[in-house]
Amino acid sequence: MKAIKSITFFAGLLLMVQLPASAQNIVLPKQNDRWAIQPDGSITWNIKGRLPHADHIEMSGEKVSLWVEYGVDTSGILSINRTVVFPTFRMLPDNTRSHISYTFRDNELPRFYINNRLLRTDLTKSGRSGDLGFSAKSINHKGIMRISAQAGNPALVRIERSMFPSVDKPMAIEKFAFTNISDKPVTVSMEYLNREVTTDTLRSKGGPHTVIMRSVNQGRRVLQAGQSATFAICYLATDHPAQLMTIDINAEEKARANRVAEILSPLQLQTPDSVLNTEFAFAKIRATESIYKTKGGYMHGPGGLAYYAAIWANDQAEYVSPFFAFSGDRIGNLSAMNCYRLFARYMNPDYKALPSSIVAEGDTVWKGAGDRGDQDMIASGAARYALTYGNVDSAKVLWPLITWCLEYSRRHINSEGVVESKSDELEGRFPSGKANLSTNCLYYDGLISAAFLGKQLHQPKAQTDAYTAQAIQLRAAMEKYFGAKVEGFDTYRYYETNDVLRAWICLPLTVGIFDRSKGTIDALFSPRLWTADGLATQAGKETFWDRSTLYALRGVLQTGETEKAMNFLRYYSRRRLLGEHVPYPVEAYPEGNQRHLSAESGLYCRIFIEGLFGIRPIGFSSFNCTPRLPKDWNEMSLNNIHSFGKVFDLKISRQGKDKIAITITQGDKKHTYTITDGAMTSINL
Repeated sequence: MKAIKSITFFAGLLLMVQLPASAQNIVLPKQNDRWAIQPDGSITWNIKGRLPHADHIEMSGEKVSLWVEYGVDTSGILSINRTVVFPTFRMLPDNTRSHISYTFRDNELPRFYINNRLLRTDLTKSGRSGDLGFSAKSINHKGIMRISAQAGNPALVRIERSMFPSVDKPMAIEKFAFTNISDKPVTVSMEYLNREVTTDTLRSKGGPHTVIMRSVNQGRRVLQAGQSATFAICYLATDHPAQLMTIDINAEEKARANRVAEILSPLQLQTPDSVLNTEFAFAKIRATESIYKTKGGYMHGPGGLAYYAAIWANDQAEYVSPFFAFSGDRIGNLSAMNCYRLFARYMNPDYKALPSSIVAEGDTVWKGAGDRGDQDMIASGAARYALTYGNVDSAKVLWPLITWCLEYSRRHINSEGVVESKSDELEGRFPSGKANLSTNCLYYDGLISAAFLGKQLHQPKAQTDAYTAQAIQLRAAMEKYFGAKVEGFDTYRYYETNDVLRAWICLPLTVGIFDRSKGTIDALFSPRLWTADGLATQAGKETFWDRSTLYALRGVLQTGETEKAMNFLRYYSRRRLLGEHVPYPVEAYPEGNQRHLSAESGLYCRIFIEGLFGIRPIGFSSFNCTPRLPKDWNEMSLNNIHSFGKVFDLKISRQGKDKIAITITQGDKKHTYTITDGAMTSINL
């Protein structure tokens, strides 16, 4: 498959659109959408022109992940590679990537015949041998990948091809539905196929594993005009190949559709912008589907053909688990609590660093980058999660972990008052010095959140006051240590000798430190950092990681620079949803070729929750709210929020020139707060 390419710098781009001068006169490429939003909330690519095109997408269930590479060449021929990952079927030795996976290509599928003529997916028209061509018409995404095609000239059948993971089984499914669209009977048949591969017994954890590719509903069907028939191929793993289950394809597809609907039902974003609404919904799918049921409990995993049945202090503890406290998803919240419990197992009286990652279903760990600031990632994420989830028993479970992590960091404060760590979440890919801005911002956020949480748990006042005092001292030390003029911008140096702009200068904005917000925002949205795909990790480099862009958009909204942030948020969202690589936020480029790692989608949703709607948890049933209603919107809503121990709707609406109404609806109860536009109010549910 053709690699996804990134346009990094602006010089030479063909079509440009000018942003306001307040955004440093930066220009963004004019977007030429490939995909279109459908009435049901899905997106569709109607295949006509602009070829070749290739892309990839990942879809996950509790026991499987399906990575689909698909492309259409200049002749209109569709090709597909399917890589199926089985997170809980593992090899030895135990490590991050010890899961088994297999790739299946088009030429390995059982053959289809229509009126005794071979259906060829590598032809768009009938061949000289009499074989029938396969003409792909469209591709659709919404938790299930659907391909619409026709065969025959004139067309004899319409083919609806669906690809999706099982919700709860180690199995992925490819379904073919043939419909006779001619006025005469059509005979359709699929060959029987059963292919097995068994792993090396000595290298297999828990015994040999068997991966099976098999046909379902194979055989011959005679279709009258308008009639349909369904066939399928399943890709599954088992340790008991002689005891295979009966596979109900329609039931599996319905279960997948129901799971997607279950994810989408809570926490619904409603704004005047359909692109933002739809990308928010898609991000919820990716963030929430990627949770694997392992022997160590539910474990959210990034995916990307590499990271399964494992958790990280950044992706899971810091990025996505706080999102689950808003999501209303039962499995998401189980995975969040399990994430923090797993890390808590490694607390120790000597305050040695926790592992960066717990892998192989919880059986081993990865510490390859040393202390990345992992304790601060965990403290910040766990404290925010506990406050937002609003369950006192859950918070009591998390409190020892939070306080241990904060104490670890206190012991690593240097003579200049900032916390030192060996690296950061980029694990040495870019320099981070002895003390970096990321670790310190997260420590600051953890202290603030722990002070709120400790009061809710009736912890000693001396302890919560100490956290508040430490946060004040740390903030002053951070300003002195990191505050600097970098490349002409009054912003932050990322580490002590840093003299080049870095994307993570956005982090102070996300934790409520706005002292250098103007210079920082100017730097973020300058041509030195902002690229066609968001923020460059370091000025002058092509490397980008979406996570920093997602943090930055949230942080800029939190400062009140709403219009500036919205320009870039709209651009970014449209590119990710309707552009060349869809439909989710990505991890990085060049590394990983823009994999749709799942925790980044949680960060996308948090742009709206914490940035646009300005929700900052301060208690089990209370939060500060600083909404940022764009000037061209009259209202926006987050509906069916499951947080702070309640279920409620949050509506923001304009009231005259400079007033904003915040309306909270709980069942048949409604309460409205009126504030000055840009102000903050505390809300008790």
